[in-house]
Amino acid sequence: MEETFVPFRGIKNDLKGRLLCYKQDWTSGLRAGIRILAPTTYIFFASAIPVISFGEQLERETDGTLTAVQTLASTALCGIIHSIVGGQPLLILGVAEPTVLMYTFMFNFAKDRKDLGPKLFLAWTGWVCVWTALLLFLLAVLGACSIINRFTRVAGELFGLLIAMLFMQQAIRGVVEEFRIPERENLDQPALQPSWRFGNGMFALVLSFGLLLTALRSRKARSWRYGSGWLRGLIADYGVPLMVLVWTAVSYIPVNNVPRGIPRRLFSPNPWSPNAYSNWTVIKELVNVPPLYIVGAFIPATMIAVLYYFDHSVASQLAQQKEFNLKKPASYHYDLLLLGFLVIVCGLLGIPPSNGVIPQSPMHTKSLATLKHQLLRNKLVSTARKSMDKNSNLGQLYQNMQEAYNEMQTPLVYQIPPALGLKELKESTIQLASSTGYIDAPVDKTVFDVDKDIDDLLPVEVQEQRLSNLLQSLMVVGCVAAMPLLKKIPTSVLWGYFAFMAIESLPGNQFWERILLLFTAPSRRYKVLEDYHASFVETVPFKTIAAFTLFQTVYLLLCFGITWIPIAGVLFPLLIMLLVPVRQYLLPKFFKGAHLQDLDAAEYEEAPAIAFNMSFGEQENARTTQFDSAEILDEMVTRSRGEVRRSHSPKVTSSTPTSLEDLKPLYSPRVSQRAYSPRLNELRVERSPRRTGKGLEIKQTPSPRPSILGQSSNNFSSS
Repeated sequence: MEETFVPFRGIKNDLKGRLLCYKQDWTSGLRAGIRILAPTTYIFFASAIPVISFGEQLERETDGTLTAVQTLASTALCGIIHSIVGGQPLLILGVAEPTVLMYTFMFNFAKDRKDLGPKLFLAWTGWVCVWTALLLFLLAVLGACSIINRFTRVAGELFGLLIAMLFMQQAIRGVVEEFRIPERENLDQPALQPSWRFGNGMFALVLSFGLLLTALRSRKARSWRYGSGWLRGLIADYGVPLMVLVWTAVSYIPVNNVPRGIPRRLFSPNPWSPNAYSNWTVIKELVNVPPLYIVGAFIPATMIAVLYYFDHSVASQLAQQKEFNLKKPASYHYDLLLLGFLVIVCGLLGIPPSNGVIPQSPMHTKSLATLKHQLLRNKLVSTARKSMDKNSNLGQLYQNMQEAYNEMQTPLVYQIPPALGLKELKESTIQLASSTGYIDAPVDKTVFDVDKDIDDLLPVEVQEQRLSNLLQSLMVVGCVAAMPLLKKIPTSVLWGYFAFMAIESLPGNQFWERILLLFTAPSRRYKVLEDYHASFVETVPFKTIAAFTLFQTVYLLLCFGITWIPIAGVLFPLLIMLLVPVRQYLLPKFFKGAHLQDLDAAEYEEAPAIAFNMSFGEQENARTTQFDSAEILDEMVTRSRGEVRRSHSPKVTSSTPTSLEDLKPLYSPRVSQRAYSPRLNELRVERSPRRTGKGLEIKQTPSPRPSILGQSSNNFSSS
């Protein structure tokens, strides 16, 4: 994104870039066919379930003035509009926790004032939304979103981990509340007696942890050893919503043996009840708000505008990380302008506004990366098989595959240099074929194994389109009509889903992985190097990693602590924004520039695995995990690692003469281009332990050199 503060220039550039690919946004979604339902369903549940929970929280805090009907209506309305006329369709809009906190604060302020009271509360919030929209218009016009360019990985990952902590906090708080007496309940109910309350709490633990564990397990279904490939893929794509239905059904097993109200279920009025739609005419009451409060509405509007500016922009940034290799332009300025219009519409309708949400937005992009990988793989596998059936040689095979690959791209892709994945696999395979004398021979599995080699060929790409966002928003509309059915879901299932979303967002976060590294025993740190790992592990001293992570942790706890302060809690984004000058001016005084560049890189760089001779006696050797074509996809995107990473797998064909042990030192073009770091050998001093009669003997493995695939790698000797 161009950094410009010239009025209207950012909006103009956004519109110009997105209009070029607007038609393609729809056609690419339609070409995906029924497969688009997998990411749509996944993100629908990730969007709707928190919104329902926030609606129930608003219902308690505002004495029924706002309910889940209003939060769902806002999410659906804003989502539909944004998916059609918004700039970045990967951005998911919804009612977020900070909005709930602000509306709770404003209700507590208004209900005790005679000239406002609960009757004019929504009319007053309408004026707050008007002021908020005007401030958002001003920020968009002046190009304030250009500041997002200065938000580096340290700020984005800290904010992402903070959101995960808030989701986990909500899950824990919800489970604890299952043991207590709910507000505004009749204390004479049998279900509220101490013994039954304890039983309800224990049953809630079963349902919450049951959903959490099965949902996490289902996301890894592609790597299961059981079941056919299509069944594992089906469970991986639709397992999470299926688990919500399964555990909701489980909650009805003891229904005839326990009092009514165990387990506790969602509470919300039906959309056709009087309490649900009385606020839709709030626009008529705007003139009844005293002028003093109309002017005073500017104060909370300023807080909300800053909050929305930050949340919306960072959510969009996390949905467009460089690891995703997006081909279409961003749209920060225009989307902020559109958000201003949506805030006005929601305020005049008497419903809480929606904005870009985390972690749903990056989750949406990850799910579409999985979809694009499946579509590309199916196309290339079909093309390769047809070429092999025609006895094509390697040159003809790759020409056909390149043409099929280009057919799957948008017109904008042709303006960008082609991805290196096809070229790298072609060169390595042709070199192997030349060494074995098969260069002009018809291609068979001895040269190119379709089932095992296609995944090495594919670069990480995302199915950039608008259809999934529109469909998930329409599903949220269906939730409003299906409120009687939604009220059958136990609240404990919601708490389990909150915990699932928190855990799902952790892998791939370098900040989180550095925290885990700090808790790794020194004698076991070599295990980090035996798998794909962030490149800073090899290039930055451990003490520097620990100091940098400690700084982030303290800052994270400070932001988390502020969220506990009743009114000031909604201003925690200001602390995140403060990281921009801290990163630019303060951190360079304590850390070397090269180390900061590695720890705060714009992209997630991975180094290849390093082979360690790890043997205990004669019985254990270094192990290499093998994946078939379906499992490679799961390893890359859907095995709950979160962020999609740019890494290049080695090409190993069925005719490769070398053993898997020899091929363990993988070749990574990204890492090979990096400057040699003296720290690399120092890091490898933490070596694999070997048990001998005298105790533990250290056995060191030298750093592997980039190997040419198809040739034997250098043997590694122990020192």
